[in-house]
Amino acid sequence: QVQVVESGGGLVQAGGSLRLSCTASGDTVCIHNMGWYRQAPGKERELVASIFIVRSRNTQYGDFAKGRFTISRDNAKNAVYLQMNNLETEDTAVYFCNVRGGRLNSLCNEGVINWGQGTQVTVSS
Repeated sequence: QVQVVESGGGLVQAGGSLRLSCTASGDTVCIHNMGWYRQAPGKERELVASIFIVRSRNTQYGDFAKGRFTISRDNAKNAVYLQMNNLETEDTAVYFCNVRGGRLNSLCNEGVINWGQGTQVTVSS
C-alpha cells in the first residue's frame, strides 16, 4: 500500500506564490510517476503537472501551468513539489497529489494509482 500526504496549500493574493509538497510512504518501490491534479467547484479534475520518478525526469504540464508552475522531485524522500508563481484567482481549487505505480498481486503495476486527500489553494483578488 502507498500512502500519500500533501501539504502547503493556503490563502494567497493574486500574483503571489505557494509551494505544495507531496510525500509517498509505504510500499513505494513501484512508483514511476508523481504529479498534481486540481479540481475547482463544478469543474472536472485536471492535470497540473507530473514528473517521472525513474530514469528520465520528463515532466508534463497543463497549458495553464506552463511558465508559472514548476514541478520537481526528491527521490530520496519519495517527494514531489509544486512551485506555483504568479497565481491567479482561477487557480483556486483543491490540489490533489497523484502517485502512479504500485503493487498488484505482488507485482509492480503502472496502472495502480493512489491519491492524496487534497489541499485547498485559494487565490484572492
